[in-house]
Amino acid sequence: MPASGATTRTSAKRDALLDTAEGLFARHGYRAVGIDTVLAEAGVAKMTLYKHFRSKEELIAAVLERRSNAIAAGLAKRIAAAPEDPGTRLLAVFDWLEQAVRSPQFHGCLFIKAASEYPEAEDLPRQAAEAFKGGCRDLLEGLCRDLAVADPEGLARQLQLLFEGALVVAFLQRTPLAATDARRAAEALLASAPPAGQAAGGLR
Repeated sequence: MPASGATTRTSAKRDALLDTAEGLFARHGYRAVGIDTVLAEAGVAKMTLYKHFRSKEELIAAVLERRSNAIAAGLAKRIAAAPEDPGTRLLAVFDWLEQAVRSPQFHGCLFIKAASEYPEAEDLPRQAAEAFKGGCRDLLEGLCRDLAVADPEGLARQLQLLFEGALVVAFLQRTPLAATDARRAAEALLASAPPAGQAAGGLR
């Protein structure tokens, strides 16, 4: 059944709120941006905001969920386009990272910022950030299992450290070289990882 005009307009206003909020939060942080600023830039009324979100924290969580879905789709596309070799497919994650930090829209990791500004376990933004980072770890573990290495979980943890560290350094130093270096380090880790059946050694 096709969407009604009212439903389409409602969805468009919600998308406008999320687009505007994401841009503002990325550039200025979460607590520094007030709801009135989001509404003014999005061109929507406060009633519209509270029709979709009960609080600013719900809005932030929705922004992060949408961003998470977009990143997951981008990573999946990059991995699917890589050759079938498991190592190349894993390194495609870092190829995606290199492209991401070169974007003019990159202002640091929205999820790390959310976790730092909302430190309590019950905070919705922190929960959204933890869910996303957990999904990243699961993705890396799955790709590491395809490598048939001795300790896929340990290797995935090390690769996630490279990934997260590159995000932070790329933002702090305003350079995409951090992602390039992380990819090279990831390649070295893959080359040195003991195969299944051998002791994992330093990976634990």
